[in-house]
This record gives sequence, structure tokens and C-alpha cells, in this order.
Amino acid sequence: MPYNYAEQFADILVQKYESEQKSWPLFQSNPGIGWLNAKTIKLPYITTTGYKDHSRTGAFNTGTLTNNWEPKTLEHDRDVEFFIDSMDVDETNLALSVANITNVFETEQAIPERDCYVFSKLYDEFATTYSGTVDTTALTAANILETYDGMMEAMDDASVPMEGRYLFVTPTVNKLLKEAEGLTRILRVDSDAARVRRYVHELDDVEIVQVPSARLKTAYDFTTGAVPASGAKQINMMLVQPDSVVARMRHEYIRVFAPGSDSRTGDGWIYQNRAYWDAFLLSQRTAGIAINAEA
Repeated sequence: MPYNYAEQFADILVQKYESEQKSWPLFQSNPGIGWLNAKTIKLPYITTTGYKDHSRTGAFNTGTLTNNWEPKTLEHDRDVEFFIDSMDVDETNLALSVANITNVFETEQAIPERDCYVFSKLYDEFATTYSGTVDTTALTAANILETYDGMMEAMDDASVPMEGRYLFVTPTVNKLLKEAEGLTRILRVDSDAARVRRYVHELDDVEIVQVPSARLKTAYDFTTGAVPASGAKQINMMLVQPDSVVARMRHEYIRVFAPGSDSRTGDGWIYQNRAYWDAFLLSQRTAGIAINAEA
């Protein structure tokens, strides 16, 4: 019989995503945006006219209100299947158990690919679809705060909410932030264990998320897994206000078929994993993202 691993271990998978998937916060944004059909998200856009001078005759000025929907179709539909001979399970002392296979696959393939896809997709939509300007300043300890402040200033000037912003950075950029000139430092030393902590978790109330550099490229080849595409550049840091982004997991399927459960399994196990998701930058909120990348 087939076992629904995705449902059986749902809590474990969510915990893994929260701790290991760096783009996880973006999948929590805009919860009110619903589905138009099985594979399309409908993004609402409301526009109104402004005030006019009031006349004290009792009559109000007429304004105009428009309510539009921008459909976004999910496209990243991925799957894989593994056959595990029953003797392979036996001879490896259950090292090839379903739990271990899922853990390794999610950790080494699925989760990194989600980050690769989301960050590269947002880069492409910002830079190409909406013709945004990507900052290509070569970051140093001397200029990184100035570059960051410029990103923040542009967002503030565009009335992007300050609350909830995330700064996704590579380990190299995270190191520069710890060394940045002009940064006020408070050095904490735990006296009981002589521990020195130099973590930078927030900058101006913006949460910093460190992302492996391999997951922060401008483009990927998804033929098998996710590998940097030819000519891909390094994204150094990406400042995002999540309200400007919609990322959704539409369908997640993990099934395990026991030996003899159908004609294909024979004397072995069949493991199937499918994930269907996508990420989009809202056309009316492109000011909510700023990027520094390799020139």
C-alpha cells in the first residue's frame, strides 16, 4: 500500500523548512491572496482618486475606484522517483529508510532548490520584467553601510512599510557587516564560559538572513536539480519587504509504495516526491525590493 509521507510527517517537514529554507519568510507573506483556479494566483489591485475640496452644501465630490486582478500562473512543477531494492534496505541496516531518504533529499536538494528558484526569480522579475535598477557596487567594509542605507532610504521614500523587512545576504557580506566602518558594536562576553559573541542578527530593525552563496545566484539551470546557469552572477544582498512578494507552495506530494503493493514495485520500495510552487514580485510594489549583485 502507498504511504502518504507528506501528511504523516507534516510537522517535521515544516520545522525543517523553517530552520533550513532561507526564503521561508517570503512564503508566509500576503496570506489573503487566494487562488483563481488550480494553478493561478489572483493578485488584487485597488486604486482610488484623492480628496477634493469639500463644499458645505451637503454634497460630496465623486471619486473613482477601480478594482483589478493580476493573475499569476505557477510554473515550477518538479518531481523525482527512486527505487530501493528491499535487500539494499536490509544490507544498509535501514540507512536507506524512507525517513533518511526524505531527510537527505529535502536537505541537499529540495530546500536549496526552493531558495535558488525564489531568489533568482525575484531578481529576474525585478531587473528584467519591471526594469528595476540593480546596484552593482563592489561591497567593502568601508561602503557596505552606505549602500545599505541607500536601499533603505529609497524604500522609505517610496512609503514601503518599515516593519517586517528582511536582508538576505551571503556569508561574505555578513562578514563585511560585522567589519563595517561606522557600525556601533556592543561586544558581549559570557563570563561563565568566556564566550565572545559577534553575531549580527538585525540592522536598523531589519532581520538579517544569511544565505549560502550557491543559493543566491541570478540564474539557474533546473534540468536536474538546481545548478548556476552559464553566466550567472552573484547576488550579494537582497532587501525585501515581504508584502511586495507572493510565494506559494501549491502542492506537495511524498508517497512511498511498499514491495508488492503494485506491479511496478516488485521486491523493492518506490519513493516519489513532487513539489509545485512559485514566487512572484507584485507589479505595484516593486519598490519593496532592492538588490546588490555582481556587475
